[in-house]
Amino acid sequence: MAQNPFFSAFSEQGKQAWQPFAAAAAFRPDAASAYAIDAWQRSVLFADVLRERGNQYQDMMSRPIATVLSFDHEVLLSGQSLPRPINFFLARVLPKAGQAVDPTKRPLVVVDPRAGQGPGIGGFNTISEIGDALEQGHPVYFIGFSADPVPGQTFLDIVEGQVHFLEYIVEQHPDAPKPFAFGNCQAGYQTLLVAALRPDLFGPVIVAGSPMSYWQGVHGKNPMRYTGGLLGGSWLTALVSDLGGGEFDGTWLILNFDLLNPSNWLWGKQYNLYTKIDTEAPRYLGFEKWWGDFIKLNGGEIQWLVDQLFIGDKLTRNQLQASDGTPLDLRNVSSPIVVLTSEGDNISPPQQTLGWILDLYQDVDELRAHGRTIVYSVNPKVGHLAIFVSPKVGSKEDEEFVRLIDEIDLLPPGLYELVINEADPAEAGKPAWRSHFELRTFDDLRAYGRNSVEDDRAFDAVRRVSELNLSLYNTFVRPWVRAAVTPQLARNLFDYNPLRLSYSVFADSNPFMRGVSKLAEQARNDRQPVAEDNPYLQLQERLSDQITTYLDAWRDARDQAVEKVFFSVYSSPVLQGLLGMNGADGEPHKVPGLTPEEREHLARKAAELEADVGQGGYPEALLRAVLFALSAERVFQDEALVALNAVRREVGNPSAEDFKELVRRQYYILLLKRDAALAPLPEMEPDPARRRELLETVRTIVVGKGTPSAAQKLRLDQLAQLLATEATPAKPARQTGTPKSAS
Repeated sequence: MAQNPFFSAFSEQGKQAWQPFAAAAAFRPDAASAYAIDAWQRSVLFADVLRERGNQYQDMMSRPIATVLSFDHEVLLSGQSLPRPINFFLARVLPKAGQAVDPTKRPLVVVDPRAGQGPGIGGFNTISEIGDALEQGHPVYFIGFSADPVPGQTFLDIVEGQVHFLEYIVEQHPDAPKPFAFGNCQAGYQTLLVAALRPDLFGPVIVAGSPMSYWQGVHGKNPMRYTGGLLGGSWLTALVSDLGGGEFDGTWLILNFDLLNPSNWLWGKQYNLYTKIDTEAPRYLGFEKWWGDFIKLNGGEIQWLVDQLFIGDKLTRNQLQASDGTPLDLRNVSSPIVVLTSEGDNISPPQQTLGWILDLYQDVDELRAHGRTIVYSVNPKVGHLAIFVSPKVGSKEDEEFVRLIDEIDLLPPGLYELVINEADPAEAGKPAWRSHFELRTFDDLRAYGRNSVEDDRAFDAVRRVSELNLSLYNTFVRPWVRAAVTPQLARNLFDYNPLRLSYSVFADSNPFMRGVSKLAEQARNDRQPVAEDNPYLQLQERLSDQITTYLDAWRDARDQAVEKVFFSVYSSPVLQGLLGMNGADGEPHKVPGLTPEEREHLARKAAELEADVGQGGYPEALLRAVLFALSAERVFQDEALVALNAVRREVGNPSAEDFKELVRRQYYILLLKRDAALAPLPEMEPDPARRRELLETVRTIVVGKGTPSAAQKLRLDQLAQLLATEATPAKPARQTGTPKSAS
C-alpha cells in the first residue's frame, strides 16, 4: 500500500533534519545577539517591501489601463469605438534608440492573456518575444486591455473585435507578409479562435502555455482539471459573479494558481524575499506589480469560458460558433500553428496544449491533406509562468521563433517538433542556437499521455452535472442573490477579498504602517547581516526546509485525495446512469471525420495535382528537387530552410504567399507519386547549363558547406543521374544519428 505523502514527511530522514536544533540548543550569547539584530533588521526591511508592494498595488488599481509592459508604446485603436465595444486596445510598440524597424518585414502581434491580471506580461522583460522581434527589425504591435470590462461585453465580442485590430495591421503593411501572432496562456486559444474566424489575416500563430484540450491529463498529475467536478460544476462561478454585481473578480483565478503550489504561495516566496532582503526587493516588486494587478471580467464572459471550454471542452469538438453562427473550427486556421509547452507546466501540461491535435485529426496524413502545418517545442522543466516571463525562454525559444518565423511559414504541411540546441561557440557571428525541425507522428503526441475512454466519460459526467446544477441555481437561487446584492455590497466584497487585502493592508493608507519607512531607512544605514555559519541562522534554514516539506506533502496528499474522489464520484455507473449515460453512448469524444464535400474537394485537388506533375519550368523543377533531397531524412535543418527561403529571389521573386503555395504544391506532387514526380524534371528544364545550376543550388540548400549523409547523397546522385549531370563526389557520411528516410 502506498504511503501517504504527508506522513512520509515524518520519515527518519525528516527526523534527521531536526538534529541541528540540538546543536543550537546550547545558548551562545554572541551568536544569538548577532542573529537577533539581523532578524530585526530583515523584518523591518521585509515590512517596508510589503509597504511598497501595497502602494504599488493601489497605484495600479487607480489606473484602469495600467500595464507592466516594459516598452514604450502608443495606442492606435480602442475597442471602445467598435460596433460592439470591448475593453481591449491595439498599440504599436516603439523601438528603442538605435533599433530600426522595416515596415516590409512580417509584423508581430502580441496578444496579452486576460486570466486574472492586467496586461503587459508578454513584454514584461526586454528579453522577450517583443524584444527579439524589435531587435530583428520587425514592426511590433500589442493587444492589451483595461482592468474593467465594458458592461455587457462577451468573450465572442472580444474574439470578433480583434478581427478589426488585425485588419488594421494588415492595411498598415501592404508589402509585408501576413502578421505572426503570439498568444500566451489564455491569449493563445483566444488568438486561435480569431484565426479560425479570419484565417486570411494571419501568418503563423504562436501559442505558449495555452490549454486547448481541457479534459486531458495523466493520473497523478494535472490536478487543476478536477476543480470543476469537485465544485459541482459552474454554478459557483455564477454565484461569485452575482455577488459581484454581475462582475467576476479575477483574484479567484489567481487563487487557483496559488493553491497549486501552497508551499511557494504561503511560505517560499516570502521567505526567499526575507533571506535576500538586501538584493531581492526590485525583482520581487517587479513581478508583484503584475501578479497583484487584479482585474475583473463580466459574469457572462467567465461563465462562457467555464461552460464552453473548461468544463464543456467544446473547443476541439467543433461545437463553438461566432455570434453570427459561423463555426469556430481550429481546422480553419490555414497558417502554421506553433505550440510552446513544458513538461514542468502543471497548469497547461502538454496533454492539454498538444492534445487538441489528436482531437481534430485522425493522423498526419489527414493533417497534410488539409494543408496544415503544426510545429511544437517542448521545454523539459520550466513552470507555467516561466513560459512567458522567464528571460531564459525569451532568449531561447522566443528568439528562435522570431528568427525562423518565415522559414516556419514555408514548412511543407505536416507535424514537426522544433528542437533547439546551443550552437558551436566557435561559429562566431552566427545565431546562438542551432535548430532543426523533426517530422513527428501522432504516436509522439500520445507518448505524453492521453485520457482513456473511461476518463473521458467521467469528465462528460461532470459536464452534465454542471448543466443540471447551473440550471437549478438559475431557477431557484439567482433571483434571490441578485435582489439582495447592492452596488455597495459588491464593492465591499471586491475590496475585502483576501488576496486583495494581502496587498492593500500593507500600504501607507493603513495607519499601522506609518513609521515603517523610517525604521527601514535606519535599518539600511546600520545594516549588520549575520554570518552564514551562525547556528541560529542554520536552524532557521532547517525550519524553513521543514515547513516547505510539510506543505508540499500536504499538497501531494490533497492532490491524491482529489483525484480519488473525482473518479470515485464521476466514474460511478450509478451516477452516469442517473445522468442518462450508458454503454450505448460510445466514446464521449470522437475525432471528426471528413464530410462528403471535403472528400470530394480532396479528391479533386489530388486529380489536379496529378495532372500538374509534368507542368512548370525551372522554379517548379528546382523546388521539387530540393524537397526530394531534403526529405531523405526526417529532419529539416534551420540553415536549409533559410537557404530555401532565399531561393525566392532566384525564381522571379514572388510574394511570400505565392512562394509558399509554390513550395506546397511541389511537396504535394512528391507525396502523391514520388517517382512519377521526378521523371519530368529534365523536360521541365531542358537547358543542360541550367540543369547543372539547378543541381548545384539543390546541393547548396541541402548540405551547405557540410557533408551529405548517406541518404542525402543517394538522393543527390539520383537527381544528378536524372538530370544527366556529374554525380556527387563520394564523401564520408557525417555521423548525426541513424537517418530515417521519409516515404
